[in-house]
Amino acid sequence: MALYLDSAIVAEAEIVKHWGWVKGITTNPTLLAQANTPPETTLKTLASLTSGPLYYQLLACDYKKMVIEGKKAFEIIGDQTILKIPATPLGFEVVATLSPAITCSVTGIYSPTQAAVAKEAGAKIAIAYVNRATRLLGDGIGLVKEIATILQGSNVEILAASIKSPAEAAASLQAGANHLTLPLAMLAAIASHELSNQTVADFAAGGMGLTIQTNLTSILDREYF
Repeated sequence: MALYLDSAIVAEAEIVKHWGWVKGITTNPTLLAQANTPPETTLKTLASLTSGPLYYQLLACDYKKMVIEGKKAFEIIGDQTILKIPATPLGFEVVATLSPAITCSVTGIYSPTQAAVAKEAGAKIAIAYVNRATRLLGDGIGLVKEIATILQGSNVEILAASIKSPAEAAASLQAGANHLTLPLAMLAAIASHELSNQTVADFAAGGMGLTIQTNLTSILDREYF
């Protein structure tokens, strides 16, 4: 499992780099438009801030231009590139063309049969927009379960996006998602719980931390030094 930052804001990428547990970055045309630098510059900077994959979504709308754009993205990002290609007949054709040389994902999957086509086209990742699917279809978590059943035993992994709460994040993983991509605020939210904070405060108030540290230091000094 991997957790990704869903953002093209460099300052946010810098934050999660220091956290150490966010394994890559996903972008899309809307997110790249929110950055204050040209897309090529933004992508190069984001790639330098993660050792994991950097997802880039194709914006062109015809076969030839999509193939050219995908190759250009790979030239900019390098081996970290994962292309996001729409789940359309044209998109699947582009995946079949590019996937032998560049890792491809299929984005905007709303049916399990689209996931099956993505697998046959050579995609390595199937992306489901969970909350959006709930709003449009009625059950985004159910969609993830159906996709997971279709892809079971294959080498295609499921990336759940459009997650609006920690509960939805957990449900997506329980339904079979392999990875999650989340905005910065949601990444912070899934790492926190008020009872965890209260537990830390309770231990601190009781002075237990100081006692444990003192005893541990004494044991180490006695047995090893």
